[in-house]
Amino acid sequence: MKYALFLGCKIPSALPAYEASSRAVLAHFGVTLVDLEFNCCGYPARNFNRYAFAAAAARNLALAERAGLDILTPCMCCFGTLRHAIRFLGEDAELRSRVSEALAAEGYAWSGKTEVEHLLTVLARKIGVDSLAAAVRSPRTGLRVAAQYGCHALRPGNVTRFDNPMAPTMFETLIRAAGATPVDWPRRLDCCGDPLHQANTPLSGRMTRAKIADALESGAEVICTACPHCHLRFDAVQAGSSDASIRTLLYTQLLGLAMGLPADFLGL
Repeated sequence: MKYALFLGCKIPSALPAYEASSRAVLAHFGVTLVDLEFNCCGYPARNFNRYAFAAAAARNLALAERAGLDILTPCMCCFGTLRHAIRFLGEDAELRSRVSEALAAEGYAWSGKTEVEHLLTVLARKIGVDSLAAAVRSPRTGLRVAAQYGCHALRPGNVTRFDNPMAPTMFETLIRAAGATPVDWPRRLDCCGDPLHQANTPLSGRMTRAKIADALESGAEVICTACPHCHLRFDAVQAGSSDASIRTLLYTQLLGLAMGLPADFLGL
């Protein structure tokens, strides 16, 4: 398998451990990752300028198409954004015409062939849960884990096609493959609070702390993430806080440890 790796903006700048652990785990399964000159996924412009958003996203899709590759991204925000752009460009002929003109001015074109996958869908559906479990050498037996899905990969389900948006099971299945035990926690599908951080910091903090408290009350020892925005939000809210805290662990770190990969390869 071969993909163009789309890291987005947040992972290189604030969570390099996610890149390191993703590369380490995927390399074990023979996945080749190609680095292209991608720009921002377009998400920051999405609610302000539909054309700017679509043009930014489409340029990334065109870059991957020119390389003959589908896109793999570890970021749920980037995943949802690129999938939204594909839907918008497919439904809005005028928007697609304007974006196509902008791409042509740079010598690019996008025909709609490029697929966008999240890291978890590649692990679960392309590599397969059985292959993951077979690679485990040091199962995380007894570790109780709260799966943090994040919003952008789940909703709207007809755009992302990630999992059942109201009753997803993929993440828990992947946690079991690493030998750990997923917990059932009432707030597992709630927003982490990150999208509100700039607009309403107190409300964002309350949302994040409510999720942390719920995970702890449900018996979790770790919150497992697969989105840099969620991961960083949990860490930021707990930094310097006197409230009860819980460790955050990226899924690629959890799986990598279970596979016996060195901790430094996983950014730990």
